[in-house]
Amino acid sequence: MSYATVNPYTGELVKKFPDATDEQVEQALTDAHTAFLNWRETSFAHRGEILQRAAKILRDNKRKYAEVLTLEMGKVIGEAEAEVELSAQILEYYVKYAEKLLAPEKLPVADPAEGNATLVHEPLGTILAIEPWNFPYYQIARILAPQLSAGNTVILKHASNVPQAAAAFESLMRDAGLPHGAFQNLYATRSQIEKIINDPRVHGVALTGSEGAGAIVAAQAGKAMKKSTLELGGADAFVVLEDADMPKTVKWAVFGRHWNGGQVCVSSKRMIIVNKVYDQFLSQYTEGVAGLKAGDPMDPTTTLAPLSSQSAADEVKEKIRQAVAQGATATEVGPKVPESGAFVQPTILTNVTPDNPAFYWEFFGPVSMILRAKDEDDAVRIANDSPFGLGGSVFTSDLKRGEKVAHRISTGMVFVNHPTMVKADLPFGGIRNSGYGRELLGLGLKEFVNHKLVDVVDIDAPF
Repeated sequence: MSYATVNPYTGELVKKFPDATDEQVEQALTDAHTAFLNWRETSFAHRGEILQRAAKILRDNKRKYAEVLTLEMGKVIGEAEAEVELSAQILEYYVKYAEKLLAPEKLPVADPAEGNATLVHEPLGTILAIEPWNFPYYQIARILAPQLSAGNTVILKHASNVPQAAAAFESLMRDAGLPHGAFQNLYATRSQIEKIINDPRVHGVALTGSEGAGAIVAAQAGKAMKKSTLELGGADAFVVLEDADMPKTVKWAVFGRHWNGGQVCVSSKRMIIVNKVYDQFLSQYTEGVAGLKAGDPMDPTTTLAPLSSQSAADEVKEKIRQAVAQGATATEVGPKVPESGAFVQPTILTNVTPDNPAFYWEFFGPVSMILRAKDEDDAVRIANDSPFGLGGSVFTSDLKRGEKVAHRISTGMVFVNHPTMVKADLPFGGIRNSGYGRELLGLGLKEFVNHKLVDVVDIDAPF
């Protein structure tokens, strides 16, 4: 799969990494299962001590870990440091709450003769995590922290363009005191992934990635009778009603679309603006986007990152061309981005109608689709006219109105007066083509556990 670090700002090939051998895959499976047999017997306190040490190491070495992200996928350094901090916060969340969230639950029974019924939550075993490149540490932390806390072990297959980030997190956990085999980074091939899923020592697979990858992995997991969770793409709606605070709304819109270079599944990809304020929003938004500064992601003054690779940039540019060929208007905004590096000029798409295939696409880069709505009802209709159902936003000065509109939007997450947020203490996940299952909090913690009934019944009780 050609695991390699290529600096997206310079195009330089920094380092290559060999694919895992079949022998290494077999050893990883053996080590993970052996580690599970011991790890499942450890206390929540012991697991928490290790996660807490890992969080401290991340914070104590924030710049070092952040520079790996910037080198490998081009994230601006300030956002890279924020990702390191977010990862530490996720680890700490489970230090504080895992034991409470997994505590045995006494079940109410209609008849005392039914016994003393308790629901216990027990670990399953080894979980395969297949993760993407756009948030290399966060994606690991949000699956690893809950699964280790639950007593499971994890094998990681990370994206091929962030091999050093994957290795850095494996070393982090080892330095924090995690036993050998409990978390392993594996430079696996596609055929090896299927082998891992089919292995009886593996009990589930969690994937964050594209729809195509999700469909393949879900089919493989289903055939193997293994549970899977999928966190896939999104085309989040950013609904602006006529009473929104326009300057603040525009500020959030520019950020919500362009953080991480626009390479976020929950970034604000579809701006749906009611007719009364459409022209005002478009004018101010265009001005805001024009203020972004493209450049070296290691420079703290840079606010627009290159995309993760030249191929990713080329794909976005081709999608823009196809959208225009089908009738959309593309307006390039701001100073010209550097000619070298995987940059895409910030682009605003207007006049995109439902008969244009681009109306339903996810643009993974600095491309903003601005859609005009007649009124609130029409804005909700447009927001729900999508194959995706991940996140969304509603902007209005009337918070009760915003909450009502949020309930009408069919997604896994909706925020009022804020772009979709990613936090350690908020659940994450969507519906439809955005996948199934949830990450973080107790929802993510309980995705890969056995919810087992233990019922103590009097021997003389009737059947």
